[in-house]
Order: sequence, then C-alpha cells, then structure tokens
Amino acid sequence: MKMKKTLLLLCIILSGSISWMNAQNEKPIYLDENKPIEERVEDALSRMTLEEKVALCHAQSKFSSAGVPSLGIPENWATDGPHGIRPEVMWDEWEQAEWTNDSCIAFPALTCLAATWNPEMSLLYGKSIGEEARYRNKNILLGPGVNIYRTPLNGRNFEYMGEDPFLTSQIVVPYIQGVQSNGVAACVKHYALNNQEIDRHTVNVNVDDRTLYEIYLPAFKAAVQEGKAWAIMGAYNRYKEQWACHNDYLLNKILRDEWNFDGVVVSDWGGVNNTKEAIYHGLDMEFGSWTDGLSEGASNAYDNYYLSKPFLRLLQSGEVDVEEVNKKARNILRLAFRTTMDKNRPWGSFATQAHGDAGRKIAEEGIVLLQNNNNLLPIDLTKTKKILVVGENAIKAMTVGGGSSSLKAKYEVSPLDGLKARIGNQAEVIYARGYVGDASGEYNGVVSGQDLSESRSADELIAEAVNLAKGVDVVVFIGGLNKSDFQDSEGNDRKSYDLPYSQDKVITELSKANKNLVVVNISGNAVAMPWTKAVPAIVQSWYNGSESGNALASILVGDANPSGKLPFSFPVRLTDIGAHSFDTECYPGVDKEVTYKEGIFVGYRWLDKEKIKPLFPFGHGLSYTTFKYGKVSVDKSNMGATDKLTVSVSVTNTGNRAGSEIVQLYIKDMKSSLPRPEKELKGFDKVSLKAGETKTVSITIDKSALSFFDPVKHEWVVEEGDFEAIIGASASDIKGKASFKFQ
Repeated sequence: MKMKKTLLLLCIILSGSISWMNAQNEKPIYLDENKPIEERVEDALSRMTLEEKVALCHAQSKFSSAGVPSLGIPENWATDGPHGIRPEVMWDEWEQAEWTNDSCIAFPALTCLAATWNPEMSLLYGKSIGEEARYRNKNILLGPGVNIYRTPLNGRNFEYMGEDPFLTSQIVVPYIQGVQSNGVAACVKHYALNNQEIDRHTVNVNVDDRTLYEIYLPAFKAAVQEGKAWAIMGAYNRYKEQWACHNDYLLNKILRDEWNFDGVVVSDWGGVNNTKEAIYHGLDMEFGSWTDGLSEGASNAYDNYYLSKPFLRLLQSGEVDVEEVNKKARNILRLAFRTTMDKNRPWGSFATQAHGDAGRKIAEEGIVLLQNNNNLLPIDLTKTKKILVVGENAIKAMTVGGGSSSLKAKYEVSPLDGLKARIGNQAEVIYARGYVGDASGEYNGVVSGQDLSESRSADELIAEAVNLAKGVDVVVFIGGLNKSDFQDSEGNDRKSYDLPYSQDKVITELSKANKNLVVVNISGNAVAMPWTKAVPAIVQSWYNGSESGNALASILVGDANPSGKLPFSFPVRLTDIGAHSFDTECYPGVDKEVTYKEGIFVGYRWLDKEKIKPLFPFGHGLSYTTFKYGKVSVDKSNMGATDKLTVSVSVTNTGNRAGSEIVQLYIKDMKSSLPRPEKELKGFDKVSLKAGETKTVSITIDKSALSFFDPVKHEWVVEEGDFEAIIGASASDIKGKASFKFQ
C-alpha cells in the first residue's frame, strides 16, 4: 500500500511538471492572434508593471507614445492630418527632420470630399491616405474632422465636411473604413463643439442638449457606431465648464456609456489641463502638453505630463485605484492589437501615381459649378484662341499652410500649370497677377520654394490685368482665400466675410473689360460675392492637393462634367447666418463664454426658418448637361415604428452629354410638439446618366429619419402624424413632394 501511494504521488508530481513545462512552451495568449482581442488585452495587461501601464498613457515624443518593450508591443506613432501624411519632425521639436523620402501625395481638403456627395469617393480617399500612413509606419491618422460648419469665419472649416450632420455622417463612415483597412486607426476629431478658432483653448460652449444631439454629435456617433473608429480626438474648448479632452459628459456618459465606444481617446496637442480630470473623465492618451510638461527645465519633459509621473504618484500612494490606469491601458492595448500587432496588416504604399489619380478623381467630383450664364463653360477650345488667367491663387502653392494640415507634397500642380498643360497648343494662355495676397510660402518648416514677392502697386497690377483682358477671348480669374493666418487656417478665424486683398475690385474691373469672365473661388469657406450679376460663370474649387490644377483644368474645358454640390450654404451677407444674427455672446463669445443661440437652426435650417434667400443654397451645383425629375412617390402612405419607407423619383438626362446628378431627400414634419426645421436632409443618391437616359432613384428611410431629440426624455422620439418627403436638386431647388403618415 505504501508503494502504491509513493507511485501515485510520483505520477502527480510528474504530471504537474509536464503541465508546467507545456505551459512554459505555450505561446502567451497576448501573442496568439487566434484568440479574441479581449483575451489578448487582459493577458498582456496582467504581465505589465504599473510603470509600463502609465507609460502607455502619455507621449514620449512629439508624435509617439511608448509601447511595452518587455512584451514586444511596438510604440504608437500618430500623424497629421486629414489630407495627407505630415513630414517627419524632430523627436522633441516641431522643426522638420529633413528626410528626403517623406514627401506625400496631398489629397483634396475634406470640404471637397463632402462636395462629391459620394460615399464611394470617401472610401477611395480613406483607403488611399491609409496606405500612405501605413507605409510610413504610422498607426494613428489624426483625422478625419467632422465638426459642423456653424460660421463661414471659422478658420478650420476647410478641414471639415460642411453644415449638415446627415451628409457629414454619410461621408465620414467610408473614410474611416478605408483608413482602417490598412491597419491604421482613424482618429476622428475634434470631439466636440470645436466650431471656432477664436479662444479655442479656453472658450466654454453653451449649447442645449437637443442642439448637441441633433446637430453636433451625429457625425461622431456614426463614426463610432457605423464606422467603428478606433480612436477619437478630444477638442480644445470647454463644455459644461470642463475641457473637452477630459469631459465627463462627452467622454464617459455619451461616448462610452451611450455609444459603447471601445477605442482610444486621444488628446489634442496641448489639450490636457488637469491630472485628476484626465484620470476620471475619459482620456486615454495625452499628447503635446507643450515641451515643458508641468515644469520648465525638466530633463525629460514628458515625465511631467499630467498622465505621467503625477498619475503614477497618485497610483502608488493609493489615492487613485489601479483600475483607473487599467481602463486606459486596455484601450491602448486594444489599439495595438488592431494595428501594429496585426500580422496581416498591409504594407501600404506612398506617393504613388495611383494615389495622385485618386486625388484628382475626388477633386473633379468635388468642384462645384455655381453659375454658368450663357453656357460660357466649358471653354470651347475650337473657338478660343487666347485665354487670360488672373490671380495669385492661380500660381500659389496651397499644400503649405493652414496649420497642422500643412504638407510637404511630392508635387502640386497649380491651376495655371494645369490649364497650360491641358490646353497645350490649342490656345495661348497668358497670365497676370491681378493682386498680391500672401507672398510667403513657409509653414512649420515646410517651404513651397516660391518667390511671390511683388514690387508693383495694386493699381498697376489691376491696370495690367484689365489691359490684357480686353484682347483675349476668355478671362479666368482664380482667387479666393488662402491658407494663411486669419484665412483658412488653424489658430484664428477670418476677420471678414469679404474676399481679401481687394479682389472684388479686380473682378469688377475685369467684368467691365471682358464679358466672358470666369471666376474660380478657391477656399474652404463661403465668401461674399457682390459681383455675381456681372460675372457669367462662377466655379467653387477647394484646396485640392497635388492634382489641383489638373482637376480644375479638366472641369473648365469640359473633359469632366462638374457634379459637385455645396456642403454648406453661401449666404449673401454674414448676418444671414444664425450664428451672426444675435450678439457677440453668440459669436465669438464674451469673457470666454459662447452661446449657440440659434440652436438647431444651423445653415439652411436657419435660412428656411427666416425665409432668407441664400446666394447659393446648400446642395447646389450645376452641370454641363440638364436633368428632369419625374413625380415623387412613396411605397406606402402609412409608416409604422418597425417599417421602412422608400421614396422614389425618376431622373432623366435631357442634355447631350453624360453627367451625374445628386438627388436629395429632405423630410418635413408637418406638426410637432417641439419646433423643428422646415426640412432636414435624410437621404441622397448620386446617379450617373448617359445623354437621354432615365433612371429611377429610390431612397429608403426608417423612423430615425423622422425623429427629433427630446431633451426632457433624453431620447430620440418620433410623433404620430403627417410628414412630407421632399425631393430637391438643392435645399432651395425643390423638384417634388409626397405625403405620408407615421402611426
């Protein structure tokens, strides 16, 4: 019996030893890609020291944060911006690293992408820029931006997608999916209410819950729930007296609890202001809290960031529970397993012809033909012998400047060069400066290499342009804004709604000298146009990146038929817009407090409410062909809570060339317990038609398209009653209506 017990004990010991040896030879769970990510996260977390967990939560250089070297988990590397991959900077300085292989393809600004009204273009955009980020071994792309266009003075509007939450939501989702297909996290920004640059680091935004949920949050919600974004960037401003980068209401209650966001919350650079708020109010990763951290002269500034040693000391003392750092570390580890730790992550590609072609295609679809009296456009090269191009924006590089989106582009085709290359020997193209705007060409160490200095006076420049205009067949004025400070640029808002540099005078004088005048406005914002009656053709272009000039030339000569439509309204005057219809408390604010007194009535919603005719309405855009709409129909006259309803209309291309039309569906609630807009965009479809071709466009909606946010119930509700489905070619050009009931 004693022998049996001894043998049994020996077997148990040997069995345990074998199990222990097997366990030692097994791959750790966090390295096993066949295991669910959540198991891998918990396994990695269990192997980390407290110091390693804290190190994940703050920057270690201008654009990177620590990985976990002991576990072989790589560092995180972020990059601007939404329009192209920022050049490399020094480890702890903003100055350029002066690499020779970091010149990117510059893609069109996001205003242009939104103007395509085409989710397919958004997917192409995201995939292409994601490939560029991946090739440069970045795993966080700081974009896209989805803040709502509240005022045309906002210096950063060119980085966003316009005034309508539905359009922005539809465009942002494919962008995110395209970026993340490359194993790069899209970091959607700036969450939330970053709608002006004036006092952006300090201003407290006062807005009611209904306006917050109906206007300023939907695109972020779509990014999280439909796009499955892996990262969100907090904004600089304050809301409910807390900074947005560590805001309990925005980050904990809405983002995490209501939307179930499982990604990483990243601070904007310098957006963190308090250690305990950063710990408890939803922030995961702190970047850019200035180079001195919390104390000047520190040997390693990053040790003194709010979520660095101050965080660690609170954890070590027990004042803060270790679970608080575990929450943040889990989110950051999850990011790693989705990006740098994914063995199937593509390799990407950089500055390729394919990406240039993608940028050109997006730009061509986004350029908007605003006005075309007498069919001046496209330029008929069989009848045109001489063309005069006027304006600084015809030659000025626009990839440099604008703030953090400034790029070192591999190339940039100017509008003048694009026209000359396309027209070749078919017509003579001459140039006159016309006006002097900003002769500088440097930002953040990126240098355009242009010398735009000018010794002649403004009167001399106008006289030259007018003189030349009298002897040509067509004049193309290319002006607008630029990406300098106090224009379309991060850091400051515009000072005026008018065109800068006395361009109105140049345009007016040119219109007197030659009736065949085309005005091309390059901007990311609406501008005043007091000369519209004197100018037959007006084109809205954008900051269109590397292929800007080629894309514009293809539109002007008709190689491409314009199909873009405005993602924001062009008011006649600034005071026509809701944000500028009240006092300075509404914009830009008083004593660091701004109140959104217009509420939900932003953009066309305000114009409809006040019955103000815009200069050019939201959704407006012409074509070189014409379209006829048929009768609008709905597939049922009664709609219930679980039903979907389809609105249909036939569209015929009645012109003599192929073209694309954007059919827009607006919904009107005929009677509501709360004030509602006259109509709201709830669907659209871009349909391509050959000459003479007819197609039926069908757009399906559900009850969410009829809903409004009830701030008392704190939920979306739809009330029984009558509704209208309104089909338009713009917010002002209504083609037909159909009634239905919800019950």
